[in-house]
Amino acid sequence: MSKEKLIVFVKAPREGEVKTRLAATMGTKKACAAYREMVATVLRHIGALQSVELRFAPDDAGAEIQPWLQRDWIAQPQGEGDLGTRMLRAFEDSFAAGAERVVVIGSDCPEAGSADVRTAWKELKSHDVVLGPAIDGGYWLIGLRAAQPALFEGISWSGDQVLGQTLQRARTLGVRIQLLRILADIDTEEDWNAYIQNREPT
Repeated sequence: MSKEKLIVFVKAPREGEVKTRLAATMGTKKACAAYREMVATVLRHIGALQSVELRFAPDDAGAEIQPWLQRDWIAQPQGEGDLGTRMLRAFEDSFAAGAERVVVIGSDCPEAGSADVRTAWKELKSHDVVLGPAIDGGYWLIGLRAAQPALFEGISWSGDQVLGQTLQRARTLGVRIQLLRILADIDTEEDWNAYIQNREPT
């Protein structure tokens, strides 16, 4: 197994169950189509990478995730719990399997790419935690070189304090932190329209 690993958190592209804030104004069908495009873009951007695992939700979505797998990629269910619990589980499983530098990204930041992941892996050689700050106050990437359970405790997931709370927790733990570039997650129709206007032509 490679010492470096990338985990991408994805959801089954089910109408009415993905991008609910988008769906509130765009409708469930358009929101689901938008989510499919986001996932396709992220996976295209990281397509050159090996040692990639898709962690999917819900746990019965394996068949729906299969078309997204490439070459030697693998897929695993996220399991139960809040986002922090599920991310920690993904990290712990990877370290237990022999990985030494593990990066997790989501599927709603289509600007993220393989260069960002490689930068995170590189920074993890000299830092304990790597974070990609999101404009909305969260983060679009987190990288660790050892499980850090405390980093995922007491965080207000889905709020605008996720990055700040995580940084505060990291400083309390005395770990070395490196921040990457700031990118935008897509959560609202305004976010989506801005992305569509500025995206690279395919």
